[in-house]
Amino acid sequence: MPSQSEAVRFTVEQFAERFRHEMVPLGNRFSYFFIALPLNEEDIKEYLEEPVAALPPAIAGCLPKLSICLVPFLERTNGKDNARFVSLESPPEQRQTLSARLTNQDEVCLLFAVEGREVADYHYRLYHEFAELSADALPEDIVNKYFGELREELAARVHGEVDEDSWRLKQALQRQSGKLRRETKAFRQYARQSLIDTLTLYLHGICCDIDVDTGPRQLPSRYLRKRLELLKELFPPPQSYAVFPEDLPE
Repeated sequence: MPSQSEAVRFTVEQFAERFRHEMVPLGNRFSYFFIALPLNEEDIKEYLEEPVAALPPAIAGCLPKLSICLVPFLERTNGKDNARFVSLESPPEQRQTLSARLTNQDEVCLLFAVEGREVADYHYRLYHEFAELSADALPEDIVNKYFGELREELAARVHGEVDEDSWRLKQALQRQSGKLRRETKAFRQYARQSLIDTLTLYLHGICCDIDVDTGPRQLPSRYLRKRLELLKELFPPPQSYAVFPEDLPE
């Protein structure tokens, strides 16, 4: 790995290109690289090997070839191009960003700023990227099964959502007149974000012991359970991994 003295400030595009040939393979579809971080073997297992190993095969199979880069900090500029940089020193807080994605044909590079960040927060961001990439590549029949679950919830006027983005879009949809379950642009936007947010929770929960946030916008537990049961049916976890407590071996 390059030493801190050898490294300079890069745009994320320059960084990905410069270290593309130094990526460490992690199975057939994944590779990784990190710079200026004191990561040992246990850290590599926690940050990289375990999260990838916990992916359901059906999800891993629809992801593009992925490179995961861990860096100390990511910085954005105030310019209209919103360019982002890999930085070894902490930028001003208002210019920090937590992740970046670069897409080149069928290959995607994901960059994450991890210096001073909780591992659980990184895991969430990693699985959110996985969920977003896979949601856009899933077969239509699978997507429609999830959308059907949402239509039942809307018909029952179920309150709440899994995360802030889907909650905001659900509220916007509910403010519209007419039938909420119709195939409108607003419904498609909400349903896609709901799938991403719920899939993020599902994937994160397979890998790690996590707590679901409580609060006024939280989806009631029995409806959340139904969603997770559907995702378990569509995307079974790898062998020896559990989704629900009762799935754990006694």
